[in-house]
Amino acid sequence: MGTSSPPASASAKESRSWPRVLALLVVALFGSVAQPTLLIGVPYLALAFVLGVRRGIVLAVGMVALLIAFVSLPVEGGRYLDLAWALLLGGCFAALTVRRPQSAFSDRALGAVAGAAGLTALMLGVRRGAWGAVQWVVQDRMTQGAAAFMEGLRMMRGGRGVPQALVSTLYDVVDKQILVFPAMLGLASFAALGVAWWVYVRLTTDSDGALRPLRSFRFNDHLVWVLIGGVVLLVLRADGLTRVGANAVVFMGGLYAVRGAAVVLFLTGGLSVFGYILLVVGALLLPPLVPGLAAVIGIGDTWLDVRKRVSEARARHNDS
Repeated sequence: MGTSSPPASASAKESRSWPRVLALLVVALFGSVAQPTLLIGVPYLALAFVLGVRRGIVLAVGMVALLIAFVSLPVEGGRYLDLAWALLLGGCFAALTVRRPQSAFSDRALGAVAGAAGLTALMLGVRRGAWGAVQWVVQDRMTQGAAAFMEGLRMMRGGRGVPQALVSTLYDVVDKQILVFPAMLGLASFAALGVAWWVYVRLTTDSDGALRPLRSFRFNDHLVWVLIGGVVLLVLRADGLTRVGANAVVFMGGLYAVRGAAVVLFLTGGLSVFGYILLVVGALLLPPLVPGLAAVIGIGDTWLDVRKRVSEARARHNDS
């Protein structure tokens, strides 16, 4: 979805990256229980610290990001969990950027998420009861969020009670989200890294090409085995591993849904405004179907490499 050094000859269409940044920002803001300002601000500061500050604006934005990040820390005991995750995430991403500056953004971001997850698992594993504390914090946040949503809905209804069926549905969704919150955190962190990287490159080089167009999005094909492994764990229903499988499926399913959307955009040449409206309406009316179909297309692209085949066919046609 991005590279560290986009070519100067990128077309104007490819340089209009604000819709992609906006989409990533929405995912970072609403896709995780972790504080999104930390997920964006701390990696940005890590990039500025490791890669250097050549302009005053970079330092100024960094100071503002630092202030916002720490002011917005949650007041309950889990605030240090958010900060610790953001520090691990930002550190891993900055280190990978220094180590592999020419690699695609998606590779570095996924590597950072994996590295932060591995270090977090190691730290939680050596301290007894740590995972239970994390689980309690996440459950408390999500339950409070659901209660606040219900109260807002009740006020919108003029003080009338919310239908019990809606209450039950909402709390069922919350229970499922608690089960897969690590996967949701991983996807939100990936999106937050995209925002942080785009802002840093934009302020440092005036380049608008830190993120490639969505139609170019891809990642290492070998990651399909993470998805397959997750499905196997779900089917086996092994004690203690079912949740691991569910999180692997949700995380990789989200990535493959984006990859499937990239394939569709590549084949169609992009969507019109009406096409985007239909897509949003379809996602709202049939939420499992649209991302599910996109994920299937993305998984198929792992073996078929549709975009490469189509590009080669077009090149042959143009040469003939």
